[in-house]
Amino acid sequence: ASGAAAENGVLYSSGRFIENARKADTVVFDKTGTITKGCPEVTEILTLGGMDEKTLLRIAASAEAMSDHPVAKAVVARAKDTFVDFVPDAAADFEAVAGKGIKCSVNGKALICGSRRFLKENGIDAQALPDGTGTEICTACDGALVGLIRVADVIKPEAREVVEKLKASGRQVWLVTGDNEQTARDIAAQAGIENVKANVLPTEKADMIARLKAEGRTICMVGDGVNDTPALAGADCSVAMGSGSDIAIESAGILLPSGDLKKLPEVFDISERTMRVVNQNLRWAFVYNALSIPIAAAGVLHPSICATSMSLSSIGVLFNSLKLRNGRKERRLWKKKR
Repeated sequence: ASGAAAENGVLYSSGRFIENARKADTVVFDKTGTITKGCPEVTEILTLGGMDEKTLLRIAASAEAMSDHPVAKAVVARAKDTFVDFVPDAAADFEAVAGKGIKCSVNGKALICGSRRFLKENGIDAQALPDGTGTEICTACDGALVGLIRVADVIKPEAREVVEKLKASGRQVWLVTGDNEQTARDIAAQAGIENVKANVLPTEKADMIARLKAEGRTICMVGDGVNDTPALAGADCSVAMGSGSDIAIESAGILLPSGDLKKLPEVFDISERTMRVVNQNLRWAFVYNALSIPIAAAGVLHPSICATSMSLSSIGVLFNSLKLRNGRKERRLWKKKR
């Protein structure tokens, strides 16, 4: 099963995850880099308090340059497109708060960049900003709200097809993200996901996994970032994207090296077929031994015949298991014919 999975671009870290995957009745997706491409772009810059767009972009990019989050990279990329030979201003006292935003000092000005919730926690009211689609980077300078940079990510083209397959198999699908409600709902609608949880912190993702498990559900978590690590570790089986962070890959039991979501249904299919073969082998071994041991004990057969029969039984189990690899080859030939 591991060999067939590896040929198909799915890596299991142990047999335990091959066994657990088929039991999953609920699949929980992260958004950025999982359902979406993870390459967001700046779509809107809104300024307040007399600050112009270029100044807002420069100070925000200087602050975000210290972060490796995809949203931060999008702001820096926009600054490089706007300014010739852009070099971020030096940022001091940098602090990144997972799932919320960042704080630092640029050119002697105290900057806070992040969600509305993060700014509120720091005594700044950002509720007056207009709603829209995309991840919001609300920016405050020296305690005053100066603007908003909105970044949007594009859904992966295969996401909706994969979600439909998962729902057709009887699994419940969730989208859980730290983004605002509007952005989460828009992406979920495009992917065909009805169950959405937005504005969640990394620890809250793990709490949600725990709540779903408490309801008697078996959870498969799919993510790629540092923020997904607690949820990946808490799920019954977890899938990481190959393009994700090292810590997410380490926390997950299953890896999709290519980051192609189309491989996800195969995770459950391989698990189902593997356990079916395991059960066939166990039934065969039970029936064979239940019949053969009394006959051998009665002395009806010569010991050499019994030994040969035992070897043949093991070979039969082996060939039955090889169906997992041969079945993969048959599917490839069928796809080529189509």
